[in-house]
Amino acid sequence: MVSGNSDALASLSMTAVKVVVAGGFGVGKTTMVGALSEIAPLRTEEMLTERGVAVDDLTGVENKTTTTVALDFGRITISDDLVLYLFGTPGQDRFWFMWDELASGAIGAIVLADTRRLDSCFPAVDFFERRGTSFVVGVNCFDGDQPYDIEEVRGALDLDDSVPIMLCDARERRSTRDMLEALLRYVMGKQTAAVH
Repeated sequence: MVSGNSDALASLSMTAVKVVVAGGFGVGKTTMVGALSEIAPLRTEEMLTERGVAVDDLTGVENKTTTTVALDFGRITISDDLVLYLFGTPGQDRFWFMWDELASGAIGAIVLADTRRLDSCFPAVDFFERRGTSFVVGVNCFDGDQPYDIEEVRGALDLDDSVPIMLCDARERRSTRDMLEALLRYVMGKQTAAVH
Protein backbone atom coordinates (compact mmCIF):
# COMPACT_ATOMS: atom_id res chain seq x y z
CA MET A 1 0.00 0.00 0.00
CA VAL A 2 1.39 3.42 -0.97
CA SER A 3 1.36 5.94 1.83
CA GLY A 4 0.51 9.61 1.52
CA ASN A 5 4.21 10.34 1.87
CA SER A 6 5.19 8.94 -1.54
CA ASP A 7 6.42 12.39 -2.66
CA ALA A 8 8.68 12.55 0.38
CA LEU A 9 10.01 9.04 -0.35
CA ALA A 10 10.59 9.91 -4.00
CA SER A 11 12.61 12.97 -2.98
CA LEU A 12 15.02 10.74 -1.06
CA SER A 13 16.46 9.59 -4.39
CA MET A 14 17.32 13.18 -5.35
CA THR A 15 21.00 13.96 -5.64
CA ALA A 16 22.20 17.19 -4.03
CA VAL A 17 25.46 18.68 -5.26
CA LYS A 18 27.38 21.42 -3.49
CA VAL A 19 29.32 24.13 -5.32
CA VAL A 20 31.33 26.90 -3.64
CA VAL A 21 31.72 30.44 -4.99
CA ALA A 22 34.87 31.99 -3.50
CA GLY A 23 37.27 34.87 -3.99
CA GLY A 24 38.43 38.06 -2.38
CA PHE A 25 36.49 40.84 -0.75
CA GLY A 26 34.16 42.64 -3.16
CA VAL A 27 34.75 40.48 -6.27
CA GLY A 28 31.05 39.68 -6.83
CA LYS A 29 30.39 36.40 -4.98
CA THR A 30 27.08 37.53 -3.44
CA THR A 31 26.03 38.96 -6.79
CA MET A 32 26.90 35.71 -8.60
CA VAL A 33 24.97 33.50 -6.16
CA GLY A 34 21.99 35.83 -6.53
CA ALA A 35 22.19 35.76 -10.33
CA LEU A 36 22.32 31.95 -10.42
CA SER A 37 19.82 31.02 -7.71
CA GLU A 38 16.26 30.07 -8.60
CA ILE A 39 15.17 30.98 -5.08
CA ALA A 40 15.64 34.22 -3.22
CA PRO A 41 19.21 33.71 -1.98
CA LEU A 42 20.04 33.65 1.69
CA ARG A 43 22.48 36.47 2.32
CA THR A 44 24.32 37.33 5.50
CA GLU A 45 25.41 40.82 4.53
CA GLU A 46 25.99 43.52 7.10
CA MET A 47 26.83 47.18 6.72
CA LEU A 48 30.48 48.12 6.81
CA THR A 49 31.16 50.24 9.87
CA GLU A 50 33.81 52.59 11.18
CA ARG A 51 35.17 49.73 13.31
CA GLY A 52 36.14 47.80 10.20
CA VAL A 53 38.12 50.64 8.62
CA ALA A 54 41.40 49.43 10.11
CA VAL A 55 40.59 45.79 9.23
CA ASP A 56 38.92 45.80 5.79
CA ASP A 57 40.98 46.97 2.81
CA LEU A 58 38.60 48.88 0.53
CA THR A 59 41.24 49.61 -2.10
CA GLY A 60 39.51 49.27 -5.46
CA VAL A 61 36.06 48.88 -3.86
CA GLU A 62 35.76 52.22 -2.09
CA ASN A 63 32.00 52.44 -2.77
CA LYS A 64 31.25 49.05 -1.15
CA THR A 65 28.85 49.47 1.80
CA THR A 66 28.10 45.87 2.84
CA THR A 67 30.03 42.68 3.46
CA THR A 68 29.15 38.99 3.75
CA VAL A 69 29.80 37.87 7.31
CA ALA A 70 28.95 34.17 7.06
CA LEU A 71 27.80 32.86 3.67
CA ASP A 72 25.52 33.27 0.70
CA PHE A 73 23.23 30.37 -0.20
CA GLY A 74 21.29 29.62 -3.36
CA ARG A 75 19.75 26.68 -5.18
CA ILE A 76 19.41 25.55 -8.80
CA THR A 77 17.21 22.62 -9.81
CA ILE A 78 18.85 20.89 -12.77
CA SER A 79 16.30 18.07 -13.10
CA ASP A 80 13.79 16.15 -10.99
CA ASP A 81 16.63 14.21 -9.42
CA LEU A 82 19.50 16.74 -9.35
CA VAL A 83 19.77 19.95 -7.34
CA LEU A 84 22.82 22.21 -7.01
CA TYR A 85 23.36 24.11 -3.78
CA LEU A 86 25.52 27.21 -4.04
CA PHE A 87 27.57 28.42 -1.09
CA GLY A 88 29.27 31.79 -1.36
CA THR A 89 32.18 32.40 1.00
CA PRO A 90 32.93 35.64 2.83
CA GLY A 91 35.91 37.41 1.28
CA GLN A 92 37.83 39.03 4.12
CA ASP A 93 40.64 37.07 5.72
CA ARG A 94 39.07 37.46 9.18
CA PHE A 95 36.26 35.11 7.99
CA TRP A 96 38.45 32.51 6.28
CA PHE A 97 38.07 30.16 9.26
CA MET A 98 34.62 29.31 7.84
CA TRP A 99 35.90 28.20 4.45
CA ASP A 100 36.69 24.61 5.53
CA GLU A 101 33.08 24.07 6.61
CA LEU A 102 31.64 25.76 3.53
CA ALA A 103 33.86 23.74 1.19
CA SER A 104 33.32 20.40 2.93
CA GLY A 105 31.61 18.00 0.53
CA ALA A 106 31.72 20.38 -2.45
CA ILE A 107 32.31 18.86 -5.88
CA GLY A 108 34.08 22.02 -6.98
CA ALA A 109 34.38 25.77 -6.79
CA ILE A 110 34.20 28.92 -8.86
CA VAL A 111 36.92 31.38 -7.87
CA LEU A 112 35.99 34.92 -8.85
CA ALA A 113 38.81 37.28 -9.69
CA ASP A 114 38.97 41.04 -10.15
CA THR A 115 42.02 42.03 -12.21
CA ARG A 116 42.07 45.44 -10.54
CA ARG A 117 42.98 43.53 -7.35
CA LEU A 118 44.09 40.12 -8.63
CA ASP A 119 46.01 39.36 -5.44
CA SER A 120 42.68 39.16 -3.57
CA CYS A 121 41.92 35.80 -5.22
CA PHE A 122 45.31 34.21 -4.43
CA PRO A 123 44.11 32.81 -1.07
CA ALA A 124 41.08 31.15 -2.72
CA VAL A 125 43.23 29.57 -5.45
CA ASP A 126 45.72 28.33 -2.81
CA PHE A 127 42.89 27.02 -0.60
CA PHE A 128 41.33 24.85 -3.32
CA GLU A 129 44.69 23.67 -4.67
CA ARG A 130 45.72 22.52 -1.16
CA ARG A 131 42.39 20.72 -0.68
CA GLY A 132 42.58 19.08 -4.10
CA THR A 133 39.20 20.59 -4.97
CA SER A 134 38.51 21.20 -8.66
CA PHE A 135 37.92 24.86 -9.46
CA VAL A 136 37.52 27.24 -12.36
CA VAL A 137 38.39 30.92 -12.38
CA GLY A 138 35.86 33.55 -13.42
CA VAL A 139 37.38 36.92 -14.23
CA ASN A 140 34.60 39.34 -13.32
CA CYS A 141 34.46 42.11 -15.92
CA PHE A 142 33.40 45.14 -13.91
CA ASP A 143 31.69 47.76 -16.06
CA GLY A 144 32.35 45.60 -19.12
CA ASP A 145 36.06 46.36 -18.91
CA GLN A 146 38.82 43.77 -18.94
CA PRO A 147 42.34 45.06 -19.57
CA TYR A 148 43.98 41.59 -19.41
CA ASP A 149 43.45 38.51 -21.51
CA ILE A 150 42.91 35.05 -20.07
CA GLU A 151 46.50 33.88 -20.60
CA GLU A 152 47.84 36.94 -18.77
CA VAL A 153 45.54 36.10 -15.83
CA ARG A 154 46.63 32.43 -15.96
CA GLY A 155 50.28 33.50 -15.78
CA ALA A 156 49.67 35.93 -12.92
CA LEU A 157 47.82 33.22 -10.95
CA ASP A 158 50.41 30.57 -11.94
CA LEU A 159 47.65 28.15 -12.95
CA ASP A 160 48.05 24.90 -14.82
CA ASP A 161 46.81 25.01 -18.43
CA SER A 162 44.04 22.55 -17.56
CA VAL A 163 42.28 24.92 -15.13
CA PRO A 164 39.48 26.71 -17.01
CA ILE A 165 39.51 30.51 -16.89
CA MET A 166 36.63 32.52 -18.32
CA LEU A 167 35.60 36.13 -18.51
CA CYS A 168 32.24 36.69 -16.84
CA ASP A 169 29.80 39.24 -15.50
CA ALA A 170 28.59 38.17 -12.05
CA ARG A 171 25.42 40.24 -12.53
CA GLU A 172 24.22 38.34 -15.59
CA ARG A 173 22.48 35.00 -15.23
CA ARG A 174 23.67 33.66 -18.60
CA SER A 175 27.28 34.55 -17.89
CA THR A 176 27.22 33.00 -14.41
CA ARG A 177 25.47 29.91 -15.77
CA ASP A 178 28.28 29.52 -18.32
CA MET A 179 30.79 29.58 -15.43
CA LEU A 180 28.83 26.92 -13.57
CA GLU A 181 28.62 24.74 -16.69
CA ALA A 182 32.38 25.10 -17.20
CA LEU A 183 32.96 23.91 -13.64
CA LEU A 184 30.65 20.91 -14.02
CA ARG A 185 32.27 19.90 -17.34
CA TYR A 186 35.73 20.25 -15.76
CA VAL A 187 34.78 18.13 -12.75
CA MET A 188 33.16 15.43 -14.91
CA GLY A 189 36.17 15.41 -17.26
CA LYS A 190 38.57 14.89 -14.35
CA GLN A 191 36.40 12.08 -12.96
CA THR A 192 36.23 10.37 -16.36
CA ALA A 193 40.01 10.65 -16.76
CA ALA A 194 40.53 9.15 -13.30
CA VAL A 195 38.41 6.13 -14.18
CA HIS A 196 40.38 5.36 -17.35
